[in-house]
Amino acid sequence: MFTGIIEAIGTIRALTPKGGDIRVLVETGKLDLADVRLGDSIAVNGVCLTAVELPGNGFWADVSRETLARTAFIDLKAGSRVNLEKALTPSSRLGGHLVSGHVDGVGEVLAREDNARAVQFRIRAPRELAKYIALKGSITVDGTSLTVNAVDGAEFELTIVPHTLGETIMADYRPGRQVNLEVDLLARYLERLLLGDKAAEPKASGLTESFLAEHGYLNK
Repeated sequence: MFTGIIEAIGTIRALTPKGGDIRVLVETGKLDLADVRLGDSIAVNGVCLTAVELPGNGFWADVSRETLARTAFIDLKAGSRVNLEKALTPSSRLGGHLVSGHVDGVGEVLAREDNARAVQFRIRAPRELAKYIALKGSITVDGTSLTVNAVDGAEFELTIVPHTLGETIMADYRPGRQVNLEVDLLARYLERLLLGDKAAEPKASGLTESFLAEHGYLNK
């Protein structure tokens, strides 16, 4: 588990094909690796990766085909900057929100504009994730825990203060950029819970407006 509070900006140094997927070398910059051991988890742009080698100034990790298919990792190349966070420990402050490091989908930055000293971003999420994005709720963008300031369909807005711009890769964002999205974990569990016994049915389609009305969650 992670908090979504980015600890350092790293750099992709190598992407090596290996047995049908890839192995990546991440240089970790100011991230303290003194307490990191082989097998530990580190979030890279919100993607939970396992350290399989520790050369000293970074780590190597394997990236599966599943991860390449479901995230914006496929767009990274040698020299790309990435957000880094080590896994949560029992003594860590939970400054953001609970983040699993399992990306739900890839969004696209639609617009960027200055807002006093902050920067306003508009991002479009995949349609299937729109129901999990709520005004003033939490969302993770490339591993960064953020507050949603406006929602319009599958599009949402973020206001990013100077500190966050300086400590994450969000300063690099321009319209057209693909970003990893992870919705609020509690929203995911709540959806499954509300399905009740229907959750055990094969290929349960999830919550629909008619299902919610039928079970008294909406006024008919």
